[in-house]
Amino acid sequence: MSSKLAAYLGFSYFLGIGPLIFDRLLKHFNDVEKAYNAPEPDLEKILGPKLCIKFVEFREKFDPPKELQKILDKNITVLTREHKGFPPQLLEIHDRPICLYIKGDLNGYDFKNDRYFAIVGTRNPTSYGIHIAKRFSAELARAGFTIVSGMAIGIDSVAHEAAIDAHGRTIAILGCGINVVYPPSNHRLYDEIIKTGGLIISEFPPERMVHPGLFVSRNRLISGLSRGVLVAEGQRDSGSLITARCALDQGKEVFAPPAPITSNQSEAPNSLIKEGATLVTRVEDIFETFSLSYQKVAIDQSLLPSLSESERSILGLLDHEPLNANEIGKKLQIPIVTILPTLSNLELLKMIEKNDAGVYVRTG
Repeated sequence: MSSKLAAYLGFSYFLGIGPLIFDRLLKHFNDVEKAYNAPEPDLEKILGPKLCIKFVEFREKFDPPKELQKILDKNITVLTREHKGFPPQLLEIHDRPICLYIKGDLNGYDFKNDRYFAIVGTRNPTSYGIHIAKRFSAELARAGFTIVSGMAIGIDSVAHEAAIDAHGRTIAILGCGINVVYPPSNHRLYDEIIKTGGLIISEFPPERMVHPGLFVSRNRLISGLSRGVLVAEGQRDSGSLITARCALDQGKEVFAPPAPITSNQSEAPNSLIKEGATLVTRVEDIFETFSLSYQKVAIDQSLLPSLSESERSILGLLDHEPLNANEIGKKLQIPIVTILPTLSNLELLKMIEKNDAGVYVRTG
C-alpha cells in the first residue's frame, strides 16, 4: 500500500483527530505523510501535549497494511480525500471527512453528476409521515434521484425501502463503523440496500461502535452529499432538524410538507416552513425549486396492462384523495364484497397501502 494511504488510515482510525484537527495538521505540514510521521515536538504544537502523547502511542502500534487487508477482506472500499472517486460534494463542506468507507458496488456511480436527495425524519412516525416518506422517496427514485438517509428506524428506513421498492437506488450513511448494523433490526435492510445496487457509507472505520456524537457527525454527510433535504416528520427536538441545519449551513435546499398541527410529530416540518423551508405537497415542487423538468412516472408500468378495469379505477380515485373501502365502493358503484379482494391485490402489488386511519393511499 502507498505511504499516503497508510497515513490517511492512521488519522482516520485514531479516535481524537477529526476532520477539523486533521485540516489544521495538513495546513501546518502541507502533506498528509509529513503530518502523520512528524516528530512529537512538532505535533505537540498542533495537538497539545495530552492528545499528542496519545497519538504517538497509537502510531507506534497501528499497522496500516494489516488494517487495510482486514478492510479488503470485508469487501469494503476506502476512499481518501485525494481519491478521484471521492464525492466532490463532500470536499466542499467545511468539515470534510478524512476517509470514506463504502460497502456496495461503486461502478455506475458518478458523484459529480448524479442526483442525490435526502429524506429524514422521526424514529416514531405516524401513518401520515410514513406516507409522505414513501411517496416522495418512490417518486424521486423513479425520476432518477438516489435517495440518501441514515438507516435509522422510522422515516429513514421507510425512505430506503420505498426507493428499493421503486427499483431505484438508495444510500445509507451510518453514524458508526461501516460494518456495524444499527439498529440490529435493520440487518435485512442493510443487506437489501447493497443487493439492489445501493451503497452503505461511513466516515468511521470498521468496528467503530455506536456513540450519540457520531450520529450528529453523520448528519452533515447526509445533507452534504444531497442536493436537498426533506424533513418528513419529527418533534421539535428531532435529530432530523440537525440535518436540516447542516443543509442550510451548506447552502442546500430544505423542504418540508405541511403537517397536522394536532400531532407533535409535525413540529419539525412546520417550524422549518415558518423559518423559510420550501413547503412541498408534491414531488413536482422539488423539481421546480431545482429548475428541473419532471415527468410523472406511473407506478409499476409493466404491471398496468394486466390490471382489471376496477383496479385501474381504484388507482385513479386514490390518485386524488385517500379513501376507505366503503367510499371507494360508493364512488365506483361496486359492492364492498367485490372491492375488498381487489384492494388486497393492489396491496400485494405494492401499488396502494392502508394506513393507520383505515384509508387507502397510493404508495408513490
